[in-house]
This record gives sequence, C-alpha cells and structure tokens, in this order.
Amino acid sequence: MKLLVIDIQKGITDSRLYNFESFIENTTQIIKAARDNHIEVIYFQHDDGPGTGFSIGDEDFEIAVQVTPADREKVFVKNINTCFGNKEFVDYIKNEDTLMIVGLQTNFCIDATVKSAFERGYKVIIPQGANSTFDNDYMTGEVTYKYYNDMMWPERFATCVSVNEAIKMLE
Repeated sequence: MKLLVIDIQKGITDSRLYNFESFIENTTQIIKAARDNHIEVIYFQHDDGPGTGFSIGDEDFEIAVQVTPADREKVFVKNINTCFGNKEFVDYIKNEDTLMIVGLQTNFCIDATVKSAFERGYKVIIPQGANSTFDNDYMTGEVTYKYYNDMMWPERFATCVSVNEAIKMLE
C-alpha cells in the first residue's frame, strides 16, 4: 500500500475548505500512521502553469506546512487533475496494488485520481474526512464532499473507511 497526499498546497489549504480543521487533523493522523508503519507517503502538487500564481516557484504552489513531506518522501508535480497524468508516478507504482488517497479537492483531483486508479485495477481506499473542497456555484463544500464520499465512490470506485479504520489498515 502507498499513501497519496494530493494537492494540499498553500494557496488552497485554509478555512474556506469544508470542515477545514477536521480535514487537517484527520489527514495528519493518517500521514503519521503511515510513516510510523513504514508505509510510503507520496505527495503531489498541482501546477496550473506559469503566470497563474499556482505554479512552480509560486508561494501558493508550495505544500502546506501542516503536511510537509519528510526527508526522502517523493513529491510529484502534475498539470492535469489525475495523478496518473504523471508518467514517472505511473511507472513508479506499477507493481503496487492498493492506494490510500487523501487531499484536495474532492470534486477535482481526488475524484479524477480515484477513478483513474480504479480503472487501472488498483484497490482504492478513501479515509472519511481526509479530503475536502470549497463551495461552488452549484453545491456547498459539504454537499460536494458528501456526494462523492457517501454516494459516488463507495461500492463503485473505492472503499470508504473511517479514519480509525484507515489507521488500522496502515498498521
């Protein structure tokens, strides 16, 4: 198993996110459990391209301080929603079978990565409360979160488990 920490970057990691404090707490607990049990933690940063303010060299592009990678943890950059758009990452995990996914945003990069992983035959595990998103023109962050975590992913694309269950899976 590998733990993917997706797009928890300075420019989007703040109180605008649905259930922000709980999201950070749950995510940091899962990262700690993975590290404590020698499960590899792999980070991703989304790059919107030069001049967007959310690209390599921009402060908002940097990984948020709450989830700073440890020494020697891999960090991949992607420029499309799914992590599988990065060929180096795809090659790196080709012999893996299970991916636990946490991060931002539920309805963009998390959803795209969940479905891409499922289509490639990976077992996907989603810890509840360890992904989040913002309000949008159509749904609140809460409704968006529940749509994916409670309706879209379970029994289709992923196994959705409590944080405690996720930690037990990492042990």
